[in-house]
Amino acid sequence: MRGDRIAEAGWKGNADASIVRSFGMTSSDSDDASNGWEAVAADLVAGRSRTIGVATVRAWGRSLPAGSSVLDLGCGSGVPVSQTLMDDGLIVYGVDAAPTLIAAFRSRFPQATAACEPVESSRFFERTFDGVVAVGLMFLLSADVQRALIRRVAAALRPCGRFLFTAPVQRCTWADLQTGRESRSLGGEVYRALLEDAGFTLVGTDVDEGGNHYYDAERSRDADA
Repeated sequence: MRGDRIAEAGWKGNADASIVRSFGMTSSDSDDASNGWEAVAADLVAGRSRTIGVATVRAWGRSLPAGSSVLDLGCGSGVPVSQTLMDDGLIVYGVDAAPTLIAAFRSRFPQATAACEPVESSRFFERTFDGVVAVGLMFLLSADVQRALIRRVAAALRPCGRFLFTAPVQRCTWADLQTGRESRSLGGEVYRALLEDAGFTLVGTDVDEGGNHYYDAERSRDADA
């Protein structure tokens, strides 16, 4: 789990619509499947808040049937998102492209299934789940990858499955405070349209104590019809 890292104070916050910047990318950047997170993984594991967003994730998890399977996209070390869901008896699968973060996840949760691979090409999408969660991930991806990922999540969810993700409401780009890489929010209106086009109904939104904005979408029962 990463945060909506654009607040001046540092850890999290939502973007002001005026924050728009341009960034360059080196060849080594483009070869890094973790999008810069492997280089700062140790700091992320040590510094990640264990409480921000927990109430929102817990409430979402408890809306799923008991024992549901959940795919955590960009799971990091598993704290606090995967841990919160597992503590309530859900079966969590984790995927992250940073080897250090997946190693930490596996060390904490040896009973869970995890893969070190980019979320956009994850083999977990060959399975189906009751829920998919992507906290602090979506805005780290390019616009095209975000659009494709929403469609892939829809295809991997069972009817009435739920998708919880975070992204600022504003349409904006900013420099991630830890990696320096470009992050981008497509904006609430675009996310709503993409969800609808993929067969989702937006059933709720929330803002946690760190200022992170959540979208909670349900896959239509007849989406495959």
